[in-house]
Amino acid sequence: MSPLLSGALQALVVMVGGVVVVLVGAPVVQAVFRRVDRSTVSPRGAEASADSQPAGVVAAATQLRGGAWIGRLERLAIYAGLVAHYPEAIAICLAMKGLARYPELKATTTGAAERFIIGTFVSVLVACSGAGLVLGACRLVEP
Repeated sequence: MSPLLSGALQALVVMVGGVVVVLVGAPVVQAVFRRVDRSTVSPRGAEASADSQPAGVVAAATQLRGGAWIGRLERLAIYAGLVAHYPEAIAICLAMKGLARYPELKATTTGAAERFIIGTFVSVLVACSGAGLVLGACRLVEP
């Protein structure tokens, strides 16, 4: 395979991988949140029903506004950093996110901190997995 064709194919794989990581990450994070919300236990010991709003992980969703957009940007930044062989991007991204959300997380008892941690971990795992798959695919098409 010619170097030009190989480079173009690698660029295409990287771009498609980035789009997939950003778009697939949100449903994955939401699925984990649904699983966590389902297992949230009310003070009486019964599981929380879908129509009730327990003061836990479910109620925290309204407090951390902009979380979906922040998650998309976080996944994109981490993915881009890893694909560019700059793993320090993970630390920079997480530090910025933590510092920006610190006042909201410190001032609450609604489970916002737990939701923040769960969403961040899942989002980072999706970005790292996508970057790993893309880097592996790019090695397959090296000249």
